[in-house]
Amino acid sequence: MIEILKSLRWQDFADILIVAFIIYRIILFIRGTRAVQMLAGIFVLIVLYFAAREFEFLTLYWLLGTFLSSIFLIVIIIFQRDIRRALTQVGQTPFAKTHDDTGHALGEIVLAVQYLAQRKIGALIIIERETGLKDYIESGHSIDAILSKQLLVSIFHPDSPLHDGGVIVRQNRIETAGCVLPLTKNPFINKQLGTRHRAAIGLSEETDAVVVVVSEETQQISLAQHGAITTNLDKNTLRSRLNAIFIPKENQAQSLWKNWLRR
Repeated sequence: MIEILKSLRWQDFADILIVAFIIYRIILFIRGTRAVQMLAGIFVLIVLYFAAREFEFLTLYWLLGTFLSSIFLIVIIIFQRDIRRALTQVGQTPFAKTHDDTGHALGEIVLAVQYLAQRKIGALIIIERETGLKDYIESGHSIDAILSKQLLVSIFHPDSPLHDGGVIVRQNRIETAGCVLPLTKNPFINKQLGTRHRAAIGLSEETDAVVVVVSEETQQISLAQHGAITTNLDKNTLRSRLNAIFIPKENQAQSLWKNWLRR
């Protein structure tokens, strides 16, 4: 064992770390999506292929061999949208999205939520983090637009056909509207909370997304994360909570300093 370790070069350690990082990012990318189930199905077929060869089931072995010989092309066809999105993200520079952009997007959400609450208009805004929300994105209607207060208000206006569902925000853009979310099954949830709040808690139980809720009955603003919900937030508290989640403290200090200099 010691001899094996001595024979390893620094390139070998770097190689292992890079491969591990790639696998980790792939797992994060497909977690919470249908891709997991499809990959599990492909794995089952591979196991059946080797079992058929072992027990000499010739017809099954031939069929599975023919199918698996084209597996690379099949995977590309099935996951073409995901692959295209992943390659697009890889091609972006690490400085393409700054914390200033994130701060601006969060500010637009806070302004929209305050406006909606004052007018007793319900809203459900989901902000994606590490866990992919593709399954829920597919349940809604694609928007893919720059996040703004005006657009959020128009989506949740009672006359809008998309006002009943949730809006998913990804990378500071409105990805989808009218999304269907899972309701929490927690029996200890406050009985006074409505469907929007239960959907917010349900999604936060299954993913690491942050969900902002506006109640049309009470005008209260709530924030759900990790299966817990905080109600009756004001504008400043909501802004500080979102900044604490999405913007590192050092960048918050820099933003405050920049704002002070502008004044």
